[in-house]
Amino acid sequence: MPSRPPAVIGAPVGGIETPALVVDLDLFDANVKRMQAAATSAGVRLRPHGKAHKSPDIARAQIAAGASGICCQKISEAEAFVAAGITDVLITNQVVDPAKLTRLPALASQARIGICADDPLHISRLSEAFAGTGREIDLYVEINVVKGGGRCGVLVGPAMVSLARMAAEASGLRFAGLQAYHGRAQHLRTPAEREVAVGGAVSLVREARELLAAAGLPASRVTGAGTGTYLLEAHSGVYDELQSGSYALMDADYARNEPGSAGHFAHALKLHATVISTAVPGQAVLDVGLKGVAVDSGLPAAEGLTVRGVSDEHCVVVQPEGSPLACGDRVALIPGHIDPTCNLHDWFVAVRGGVVEALWPIAARGGGL
Repeated sequence: MPSRPPAVIGAPVGGIETPALVVDLDLFDANVKRMQAAATSAGVRLRPHGKAHKSPDIARAQIAAGASGICCQKISEAEAFVAAGITDVLITNQVVDPAKLTRLPALASQARIGICADDPLHISRLSEAFAGTGREIDLYVEINVVKGGGRCGVLVGPAMVSLARMAAEASGLRFAGLQAYHGRAQHLRTPAEREVAVGGAVSLVREARELLAAAGLPASRVTGAGTGTYLLEAHSGVYDELQSGSYALMDADYARNEPGSAGHFAHALKLHATVISTAVPGQAVLDVGLKGVAVDSGLPAAEGLTVRGVSDEHCVVVQPEGSPLACGDRVALIPGHIDPTCNLHDWFVAVRGGVVEALWPIAARGGGL
């Protein structure tokens, strides 16, 4: 169960207990509309990645704006989204634990569920889990589209075709298409680097579709893409669905990309913190640390401030010249990486015009699958 929320609806922003994840609804709405408009204009579906926000409320807002469904990375995340009424969920990951897989038929009775595979064991165990249930799950064969190798994904070639055929013939499974996500491309800093990387992925996807078609196994859908490259996949002619996630909230690391023609999405999410100490000259200490903000993609950013370091419970910033921070002052941080930061909190506080409008539980947070 989520902890007590850090605010009450109708309270001013200054009344939010810190540390807290605060969403500017005007910026959030604009981000959601902009990404959906890009997908619609390109004639592709948008399936936002829920692992970024882990919030059924945000997922519902994205679907209301036109998204076809939601992505997630874990069965527990899928369970949280389905329990909240989301009826189309793709788990963009591989799961091998039989105990976890037995939870999928119940989900498939309430929503359309998809999952990825890159090994025959994934398919055989999924088929066993669905045996005798009268239910089915969409199976996407994940292909490796990263030059030099990525995380998961079978190489495009005969093994991929064999997996697709196995999925098409297995009971309880519907062969739905290909998962083709180029994770490394998302944070390549220049537009030229991202274009080269996605161009390579597109070539592999095109080859994969041709191989499947020749084997009588056309891929009905190719899904992938992210916030850093969504326009490239949208206009590639081979991707049917975009899985962008961070765009709705945005983080400091994506803002380090040179935007090119796509431009940047707005920082709709800020981590509000309070100055609790200025005893050491030249610095101020905030009431949030590693237990509240992820630093795997660098330290959080703050407009007009320099963040010096983060420890378990504290964030140290350099005192700005001319207008030093005092105890009790509020600071709005931009997390370096949205996904793991959201996973450290129980609530989003949604504000509009300086007033708390909604409280959104981060219901899909947590570790493990």
